[in-house]
Amino acid sequence: MQEDFHYYATYCAAYLAGYTPEESSEIAYSAQFVDLCTRTLLEKLKGPVQAATTQSQLELADAKTDIPGLQDITRIWSSFHFLPGDLYVKKKWRGRRYMQRYRLICNPDSDLIVETVQLAKGKGLQAAGLAMHILADTWAHRYFAGTPSFVINNATSFYELKGESASDDDTRIIFRHNPTARDDPETNYYTNTIYQNDERSIMNLGHGRAGHLPDYSFMRYRYLPAWGDYEVIIKDNPRDYWHAFCQMVYAMKYLRGERDSFEKKHYEEENLEMWKSDIMRILEKRQLLASDDWKAFGFGLSGVSLEDFNIEKYQAEYVAAASDEKYSTFLGRFFLAALAQKSMVTNRIFMSRNRLAGFSVNYDKRGLKGIRDYWKLVEMRKRGDGNG
Repeated sequence: MQEDFHYYATYCAAYLAGYTPEESSEIAYSAQFVDLCTRTLLEKLKGPVQAATTQSQLELADAKTDIPGLQDITRIWSSFHFLPGDLYVKKKWRGRRYMQRYRLICNPDSDLIVETVQLAKGKGLQAAGLAMHILADTWAHRYFAGTPSFVINNATSFYELKGESASDDDTRIIFRHNPTARDDPETNYYTNTIYQNDERSIMNLGHGRAGHLPDYSFMRYRYLPAWGDYEVIIKDNPRDYWHAFCQMVYAMKYLRGERDSFEKKHYEEENLEMWKSDIMRILEKRQLLASDDWKAFGFGLSGVSLEDFNIEKYQAEYVAAASDEKYSTFLGRFFLAALAQKSMVTNRIFMSRNRLAGFSVNYDKRGLKGIRDYWKLVEMRKRGDGNG
């Protein structure tokens, strides 16, 4: 997903869940910040680089794809953008190495999304926003895995649907590989990653082989995924994005304390019915970025115009804070939420006997202070300071 949904649509969902405009804007900011919190930015802020929730194109270009490098990539992308749908799913006639990758395929309504939302409970607006980013991405990024893998993430034969089901009249999508070229819905020219049959190639991370098609709410398309043995899969983005929006409202009502629990396959559709036509109109409009429409919808709901996203908004506060006060700042609280989420997902992958995200230490009894990424976890295991 993009800024239009993670920022503007999340603001609308938060307001409909009962948050004030000010609270909704902080949740929305945190949701969008997940796509921008790179190690490069954290180094600039002298923040905890282990709290990175994404990697820039330059960082990925320099990333190593040896075992430690792949584990680092997997921890970030599986924790925040491609939350695994079923870490114990089975598939006949497949070996352990294949199944480790297969089990990282993202899907909504998983046990991990329940844990993600529950983890954010009582942790503040930053944790709520981070969880909403992850929840929304489970719908947009379904069928792809947050680890470089040709046998899982490669895909071919993309066609945009004329209706809601496949037909002979569907329009073929033509891909090119120039990252500076703008996608063009009118001509059906889009950009994706270069074909690489190297299993570990960065080109095979996430939905790179599908370009930005999963990020456009209006897209209905079919394609042949490698993980599905190159049999047809239909992706209905408007329908999925509607469910993502409804589930965000349901989740945030739980986070606010209005609901006692957060459960899988529960949405807020009935209570949002009066706004469904307006929301679907936004979702189905053929445009690459729907920010203006979502912003207008949010203003109609709250009477407050959400300011445009500004990545520098909270940076000065964090930099100026004393060392013992940094985690009380807006960004400090976001970093703590990111560390907790990353640790939880890494632990669940590790406990499923899958080593693609590296080793894990259970911090349930140790709190958040001092959490480090993979190498720190290994050091603590060697010293016997942690469990798991």
